[in-house]
Amino acid sequence: MTNIQSQSTSNPTSISQVAAEAALNGDQSCVAVMTKAFKERHDYVYATLKAMDGVEVAPADGTFYSFPSFQKVIQRMGLANDIAFAEQLLSGAGVAVVPGSAFGAEGCARISFATSMDNLVKALERIGRMVTG
Repeated sequence: MTNIQSQSTSNPTSISQVAAEAALNGDQSCVAVMTKAFKERHDYVYATLKAMDGVEVAPADGTFYSFPSFQKVIQRMGLANDIAFAEQLLSGAGVAVVPGSAFGAEGCARISFATSMDNLVKALERIGRMVTG
């Protein structure tokens, strides 16, 4: 079993190598389109979160995650921590975030903007209602 495991997990498969080569050497026009879309999403998420009372956020740098602090909101809502906040967002607003404590940043939440702009608009409207309500 050890030999099988070492052969199946120690290097990329040949099909993965061919796919990687094609991705690196092929048409790159889609990259500009994706980069523009991610910048638009980032800018929307950043501006919308920044405008929310009690939310502190810095611009994302090189990622498709925003990592705002909801500490003031958590305290205002009387919640125990960011885990309770994430659970409240999910059950009360239908929005999934990852609690910041999973990354050593209690009071924060990780929000992905690797989704459609429509989903982001809906999610941030719901978050906004939750944190201001």
